[in-house]
Amino acid sequence: MKRTKIILSFIILLFTISISLNAQSSDDIFKMIRSAGDTSDYPESNRIQIFDSTKVDVMDTGMNIETAHYLTKILTKKGAKNFRTIQYRYEPLSALIKIKKATIYKKSGKIIEIDLDSIYDYPAPARTILWGSRKKMIPIGRLEVGDAVEIEYFQKGFTYALLDNDDDKFIPPMKGHFYSIKPFWSPIPIIEKYYEVKIPKDKSLNYKVYHGDLKFSKKETSDKNIFIWSKKNIEPFEKEKHMVSQYNVAPKVVMSTAKNWQAKSVWFYGVNEDYGSFEVTPEVKEKTLEIISNAKTDLEKISLLTHWVAENIRYFGLTMGKGEGYTLHKGSMTFRDRCGVCKDKAGMLITMLRAAGFESYAAMTMAGAKIDTIPADFFNHSVTIVKYKGKYKLLDPTWVPGVRELWSSAEQQQNYLIGTPEGIDLRITPISPPEEHYYRVTGNSKLNTDGTLEGNFIIKAEKQSDARFRRVLRGRHKNSWKIFFEEMMYHISPNVEITNISYQNPYDISKPMKIEIDYRIPNYAFITENEIHFTPLVATYPFWNRTINYHLFMNLSEDEKKYGFRYSSSRLVNFEEKVILPNSYEVKVIPEYDSIDSTGASFDANYGVKKDTLLFDMNLVFKKRVYEAEDWKGFRESVKSCKEMANDKIVLRKMGEVR
Repeated sequence: MKRTKIILSFIILLFTISISLNAQSSDDIFKMIRSAGDTSDYPESNRIQIFDSTKVDVMDTGMNIETAHYLTKILTKKGAKNFRTIQYRYEPLSALIKIKKATIYKKSGKIIEIDLDSIYDYPAPARTILWGSRKKMIPIGRLEVGDAVEIEYFQKGFTYALLDNDDDKFIPPMKGHFYSIKPFWSPIPIIEKYYEVKIPKDKSLNYKVYHGDLKFSKKETSDKNIFIWSKKNIEPFEKEKHMVSQYNVAPKVVMSTAKNWQAKSVWFYGVNEDYGSFEVTPEVKEKTLEIISNAKTDLEKISLLTHWVAENIRYFGLTMGKGEGYTLHKGSMTFRDRCGVCKDKAGMLITMLRAAGFESYAAMTMAGAKIDTIPADFFNHSVTIVKYKGKYKLLDPTWVPGVRELWSSAEQQQNYLIGTPEGIDLRITPISPPEEHYYRVTGNSKLNTDGTLEGNFIIKAEKQSDARFRRVLRGRHKNSWKIFFEEMMYHISPNVEITNISYQNPYDISKPMKIEIDYRIPNYAFITENEIHFTPLVATYPFWNRTINYHLFMNLSEDEKKYGFRYSSSRLVNFEEKVILPNSYEVKVIPEYDSIDSTGASFDANYGVKKDTLLFDMNLVFKKRVYEAEDWKGFRESVKSCKEMANDKIVLRKMGEVR
């Protein structure tokens, strides 16, 4: 990125910013705006952050008061359009936000102060979690290229904290402690980013910078230590297709006053036990015993209870009082209301497992990103732990409706923390063997001399592969299921005729998914005077569907990756078919494929001929869910080979024809 216009004034600019981010004169502001650069310096950006300053003052209770201050310059018309309003989301039950200043600096030199009474405060859009979140919206209005906007706001509190009286609601759940995860990446250029934390001297702050270098300094007053991190010339973070969370790879500073994850584990256990989240009532006990009445083993009991909660407690979040945040609602309330979010479903299962005589605890996890060694809360999901055969077993009633697992393997390689009385360290979910998530298609067909292909194929799927077939069916009306299967085969030929179909009821998870289809496709093969060209039906992927075959729809354009990437889960894909060929033809051309066996994925496919029968088999293995950047080459080659296979043709030649 070019810096031709700002080199001469850069030292002055940064000196001005460093003196004070809160007390510049309007002349100083205009100097910074003019010297910040334009589209010739930032040709790929619509706006630029001249400075981004955050100062946090931590109280003895752990409550923190944060003041944010930034100045943004508009570089393009699109940037002006997208900055007509500025929005901030907050949770009024546990946080407060107040806009202190909103000023527009026009390129002409005019200054416009936004009337703070014109700021809108309204309910944030919501669908399944109605916890009363709100938004503040600043009406900036029409801007022009070269204009700049200065915003300063104040906030205090904690998102989804425990709910007590009006003062305590701003204290974080783990009272007396403070944590922060501050990103130092941005979608737009930032000339300087500044983050300051004032913390009482009697609190010990653990901190670490990840994935980059930040300038650090430390000062002190009579009663507080001041920690400062800053970075200049932050380039826009360039995302990659299918990449892991930016929190996994982009610069950030993580800090916490908690000693370690074991201390957090003990706290999480205590806060729920003290509240009585898992108290077993007679009604819950009676229902639990009813559910497991015919179970013969402990594992069967665990399975029955997990799937009962998964299917019978609707995912729907309401504000229910002192059970929000890290305190799980009481199982008796969830049982009565038959609804709740992940922590309510987890808490309901814990309550029932304890009613059945099991040792069970709550756990927190982060779906979609890595949790670091510094014990700063970074959780967005709650699950259940049960002690089974002396070991902790993961259960997730939120993610397993319609899934033949007790723990969704779409959550493998994911950090989690169990709340236990003795305390336990941060853990990670293991990689699930690909063969446990098999997706097998076995076909038998006959190719006629007129190009008609007729036959049948059987699909068998288990666990995560099984779940994907169920998902596409459970998301549709039952009377449209047959139509769905027909539509999924139209990519093979518009002439496809399904003559018979049978399939496992997607709502019955007692057996793995099995689909059997008999078909007939007139004019399937391309026929010349002496040759027939065709692809075995199974090789074409009978169901060209994003949910079922996500890898076929992945963007494979990047030769290399800088960051790790994700797939849905580990998986084994196995296709086989036997095609009876016309008597008067012999095989002229069959494709050949190089086998691939890499750290990320493997692929092999083979054709063979035995008498009048063409034999085909293919194996595609995805070895994990979260991959490193170096896994991309083998993963990409495996998927590309698989897609090429679906288009490759077998060529048959009439017997007796000249070679």
